[in-house]
Amino acid sequence: MTAGARGDIHPVGIFNHAVYHAPSPAPTGTIPMSIFEPAPAPWPSRMLSILRIVAGVVFVTTGTMKLFNYPPMPPGVPPIELMSQMGLGGLLEVIGGTLFTLGLFTRPVAFVLAGEMAVAYFQFHHPKSFFPTVNNGVPAVLDCFIFLYYMVAGGGVWSLDAMIARAKDGASA
Repeated sequence: MTAGARGDIHPVGIFNHAVYHAPSPAPTGTIPMSIFEPAPAPWPSRMLSILRIVAGVVFVTTGTMKLFNYPPMPPGVPPIELMSQMGLGGLLEVIGGTLFTLGLFTRPVAFVLAGEMAVAYFQFHHPKSFFPTVNNGVPAVLDCFIFLYYMVAGGGVWSLDAMIARAKDGASA
């Protein structure tokens, strides 16, 4: 058999021994991505923004389900009153999730939402079992730590916070 695309392994010879063909170098002007090093700029900040947007939109839907029954609550779940703990959680999820999605006041909003998710986990999920996979607390745990990460990292390059910071830097220069 003949050699194929770069990095392919092909059986050759009488005994069909595998021969590794080394990948050809990256095209001129590009930086090869390493599995051991962070991705080159601007990709980490862009992906940070994309994760923020997707996580924020999904988080908003948890609040709209509580406040507006959209998407519909599971069968048998009674409507949630606005002036209850679950209603307050729904307000935080809709308002805070919208701000988080837009990347506006990302760090303080992420701090508040991480706290909400920690309370939700320990109050509603943890008493049922220690393990999040058993007590249906996986979304609360993941949301909590995603928000904690954004509290430290900020909203990324595609956020209103970054746009405001760029405008301030341009005005002061």
